Amino acid sequence: MKLLHVVGARPNFPKLAPVHRAANAAGLLQRIVHTGQHYQHELSGGFFRELDIPAPDINLEVGSGTHAQQTGRVMERLEPVILEERPDWVVVYGDVNSTLAAALVASKLGVRLAHVEAGLRSYDRSMPEEINRLVTDRLADLLLTPSRDADATLRSEGEPEEEIAFIGNVMVDSLLHCLPAARRSGFAERAGAGSSAVIVTLHRPTNVDDPARLAAIMAALEEIARERPVIFPAHPRTASRLAEAAIDLGQVRLLPPVAYLDMLSLIQSAHAVITDSGGIQEETTVLGVPCLTVRENTERPITLTQGTNQLVPEPARLAPIVRALQRPAAALRPEGWDGHAGERAILALTSYKNTP
Repeated sequence: MKLLHVVGARPNFPKLAPVHRAANAAGLLQRIVHTGQHYQHELSGGFFRELDIPAPDINLEVGSGTHAQQTGRVMERLEPVILEERPDWVVVYGDVNSTLAAALVASKLGVRLAHVEAGLRSYDRSMPEEINRLVTDRLADLLLTPSRDADATLRSEGEPEEEIAFIGNVMVDSLLHCLPAARRSGFAERAGAGSSAVIVTLHRPTNVDDPARLAAIMAALEEIARERPVIFPAHPRTASRLAEAAIDLGQVRLLPPVAYLDMLSLIQSAHAVITDSGGIQEETTVLGVPCLTVRENTERPITLTQGTNQLVPEPARLAPIVRALQRPAAALRPEGWDGHAGERAILALTSYKNTP
């Protein structure tokens, strides 16, 4: 059996790593296609080394652009790759534009498609990621889900039971695999973070493209920074928006994008995390770190019901909540968030009923 993994953006890489390791252990042939959707070293290259993923076999180098431009370029450049490689499965991850593009190409070429992290929904179609999730799940032959609520969602949407396979959370596999090295790295201490620090990540257009909302969020962060360290590793796009709006950062410490191990080092020891990222909601749940998600909704509701996450769409509420937060005595991991999701993904792929 031959797998063709298609990844393109930073959130994909920790999901790929455990599946790739498990496929190696099973003796499967596999190739990695990096679309180049994220092309800065901090958002791409360094992750492969830290996660023990081999360098991509193929890089499509699509670069930045609008959603339509990225999706179109990936489709155009990926089609000949699939035709040449002739994989048994195209495996896609998460909800980025590269995932949608690969799903469309594989489906049109009649190649089996597996979606890792299927069934997640925010029910907010103003988010491009929601459209990517919906379309990819409709096209996929095998839906590999991270949580039981995702299974229920897919059943409610009419997906056949035999196409749904609960595997657990592959992101957690990577977190548990890399956490010892992250703790040894000492990055949090060098960055001036620690048990009193608040770590911030923001990148979604609803938060960073509206100058008034971005200013309101930064005002809340500056209020927090008067009482405790606030460390903000900024996505390049977010840093650009802050500069364009000439927003005073006050005592908030802005960092360039950090590597995967460095981010784990920051998060695992933090007092709290403020984010709009889906993956960080999961990581903080496993680590037992309070997470404030600056959004109206989340596609990961299990982090609300079983984790440490809470939605805080109003920036003015952030400082009072941070002030009152206490770290829980122990983290509560949802079912299947145990470090073996990658192995279950490969088992599902190799035992699929229509596999030759």
